[in-house]
Amino acid sequence: MNAPALDRNPGDRTPGDRTPGSRSPLDRTPGGAAGDGAAPARSAAPGPGTSAARRRARTAGWSVVAAVLLVLLTGIALGTGQVRMTVWEALSALAGSGDPGNVLVVQEFRAPRVVSALIAGAGLAVAGSMLQRLFRNPLASPDTIGVTGGASFGAVLVLATGASQELVPPAALGGGLLAALLLGGFAWRSRMAVTRLVLVGLAVQQGLAAAVNLMIVRFPAELASSAMQWTTGSLYGRNWDEVWIGGSAVALTTAAVVLTQRRVAVLDLGDDSAGGLGLDPRRDRVLLLLLTIALASLAAALTGPVAFVALAVPHLVRLLAGPPTLGTLGLTALTGSLLLLASDLLVLHVIPVHGLPVGAVTATLGAPWLLVLMIRQGRLPRRNS
Repeated sequence: MNAPALDRNPGDRTPGDRTPGSRSPLDRTPGGAAGDGAAPARSAAPGPGTSAARRRARTAGWSVVAAVLLVLLTGIALGTGQVRMTVWEALSALAGSGDPGNVLVVQEFRAPRVVSALIAGAGLAVAGSMLQRLFRNPLASPDTIGVTGGASFGAVLVLATGASQELVPPAALGGGLLAALLLGGFAWRSRMAVTRLVLVGLAVQQGLAAAVNLMIVRFPAELASSAMQWTTGSLYGRNWDEVWIGGSAVALTTAAVVLTQRRVAVLDLGDDSAGGLGLDPRRDRVLLLLLTIALASLAAALTGPVAFVALAVPHLVRLLAGPPTLGTLGLTALTGSLLLLASDLLVLHVIPVHGLPVGAVTATLGAPWLLVLMIRQGRLPRRNS
C-alpha cells in the first residue's frame, strides 16, 4: 500500500506532482502558451492604445453629431423671420438657387449674421481651450485674463473717432495685445507662476472695462449707443465686408493654432520634460500665448466680447470626449459655433426683448457655470477611505 502524500518531504516531489496553481514546463508549448492540461491564462488588460482608440472614436462620434446639429441650426437660423422658409429652402437660397426673393433675404441680410456667429464662436472656443492648457488653469479664458477687455478698449477707441468699421478688427487685436503686455509685465516683475496669472488677468480685465465705460460716458449720444451695444457682444448689423476681413483673420490664426498642437502636447508634459525634448518652455509658451490672444481678439472684433463661450465650451468638450487632443480641438470649434448660434436664435426669436445682445444670453448661461467651476476649484480633496 502506498504511503499517503502527506508523509512525503517537500524535497521528495516527483516531476508529476504540482503545487496548487503551479504549472509544469511540460505543460507549455514552445511559444509559451499553456497546453491542454494547464489553467487558462488571464485576459490581458486593455492597453493605452485601446483607450486612445476609444477616445478617438468618441471624439469622432460627437463631432459628427455637432456637425449635423450645426447644419440643421444654420438652416433654421437662415429660414426663420418675417419671411419664413424651410431648412432646405434656406440652405438652397444660401447657395444661390431657389426663389430670388429668398436668395436676397438669406444672402444679404441673414447669412452675414449667421456666418459671423459661426466664425466667432469657433474662434473664442478654440482660444479658451488653448488658454486653459497654457495656463494650466480651468478658469483661464479671454474673459478672465483681460483679452476681451483689451479688445473692447481698442474697438471702442476706434468707434470714438468715427473711423470706418473696417478698422475695428485691427484695433481690437491691438487692444488684446495691450492686455497681454500688461499681464506679462505684472507677471515678469513679480515672478508669478503661470498657474496664478488668472488673478492678475482679472485685475487687468476690470481696469480696461473701467476705461471703456469712461469713454462711453464721454461719447456723444449717437456713438455711445453703438459702442455700448458692441461691448456687450452683438451680432446685429454684420455685413459681408466685416465677415470677410474678420473671418479670414480668424481662419488664418486658427490654422496657425492647429499647426502648433504638437508643441502644446509636449508642453503639457511639464516644463522639465519639454526642456528635455528640445523645447524652450518659456519662449514657446509666450509665443503660443500671443497667438492665442490674437485669435481671441480677432474673434471678439467680429462680434464684440461675447462672454463665457471661451470658458464653458472647453469644459463641455472635455466632459464629452476626454483630454484635449487635435481631434477635440475640432470638436471644440464646432461646439463653440453651435453655442453662439443657438444663443443668437434665442435672442431673435424666443426671448421677448427687442434689441437684446447675444452676449447677455451667453453671460446668463455662463455665470452659473463659472460659479460651479470656482466651487470645484476651492473644494478640498477628499480623504481616502
